[in-house]
Amino acid sequence: MSSQPSPSRPAVHQVLATLGYGDAIGNEALGIRSALHSAGYASDIFVETSDLRIESLCRDYRELIDASHPDNILIHHFSIGSRASRVAYALPDRMVLVYHNITPPEYFVGVHEDLVQFCYSGRRELRAYPPRCDLALGDSEFNRQELENVGFSKTGVLPVVPSFAHLDETPDLTLVSEFDDEKLNILFVGRIIPNKRIEDVIRFYHAYRVKYGRNVRLLLVGAYDGFESYLASLHHMITTLQIPDVHIFGHVSNAELTACYDVADLFLSASEHEGFCVPLIEAFYKQVPVMAYAAAAVPATMDGAGVLYDTKDPRHVASIMSTVLSDSVLQDEIVDSQDAALNRLQNTDFTASLLGVVERVRRSARLPRVAIRWDFWQRFNEWEHLEELRLYRPSVYKALPLKPGEGAENP
Repeated sequence: MSSQPSPSRPAVHQVLATLGYGDAIGNEALGIRSALHSAGYASDIFVETSDLRIESLCRDYRELIDASHPDNILIHHFSIGSRASRVAYALPDRMVLVYHNITPPEYFVGVHEDLVQFCYSGRRELRAYPPRCDLALGDSEFNRQELENVGFSKTGVLPVVPSFAHLDETPDLTLVSEFDDEKLNILFVGRIIPNKRIEDVIRFYHAYRVKYGRNVRLLLVGAYDGFESYLASLHHMITTLQIPDVHIFGHVSNAELTACYDVADLFLSASEHEGFCVPLIEAFYKQVPVMAYAAAAVPATMDGAGVLYDTKDPRHVASIMSTVLSDSVLQDEIVDSQDAALNRLQNTDFTASLLGVVERVRRSARLPRVAIRWDFWQRFNEWEHLEELRLYRPSVYKALPLKPGEGAENP
């Protein structure tokens, strides 16, 4: 049972662009809120958007203006630039920035132009935060180092300790019955987006299948909303090379995800940019041997477990796959190493780390107030009024002046 918030304590609120259902950042935000409530802190989550399934667990970021107080602490989950970020920046509350990494925009050129702009703007906006933040935390050492390189002087790591409750559900029996057979199942879990390099996973699978045996299939699990053109390129590649037994599931339920891990013989990742990569740890939990490309935060996340490879020659990767899949003793040794790494992670006292961060900020000297444009709040109020008109009085926009070359009447 959580204790009641103390009036002598500041509130410790969280702010983030979006609260997603079942994603790593959303789960972490909910875990932080629970830990803060248990420790007696008043704490709410303020967001710009949220999944309808968890909308009741958060508040609109504009309500943060009324909840703001100079003694309060904002835990600001920075993953991409947003209006919520800019409002948080302008408020007098003390700030702890938690950086979940922003994928370099070049991965999305020619695939998702809006995301190119969002990622570029987010990485640029991050550089404005060093004088604003009492403390900046990465959710991995890789992310902490990036914060240091950007110019943050006080940094640390708030370790990600994923929840696995969603993988304890009864597996989808239809999926199990379809894929739990004599064939080997190579699995990848993660969003179907370019930095994950799904095309390389497919190449490695194809090389293994051609050289070492055809009794194998590839299971690709992850959402691809907004990346339909990238998905189409993967289908084109599969068709052109005539690669059989590639199954692209898209977003799946928890029961289906559990089933995919249950039938998997190997988890294979070729991702080139990860801030942490929770699916690797999920595979550890489900005792699936993991092979992953040694890039970005991946080696630190795997913590000496699993199998890392550092070249993308398909023949080389296929030979490692063959070695793992053909040796049951080696598989047991890999799983044992993953169990040990998972135990080390789960033995991390997340609540103690979090409360230590809060206490460190409470006791630190207050930073000078950062300057914002004199008309910031005036512009914010104007935007809010226009947004209200757009949502509730869309007909007023029909009175806008015609664009050059348009006809005499608005459509």
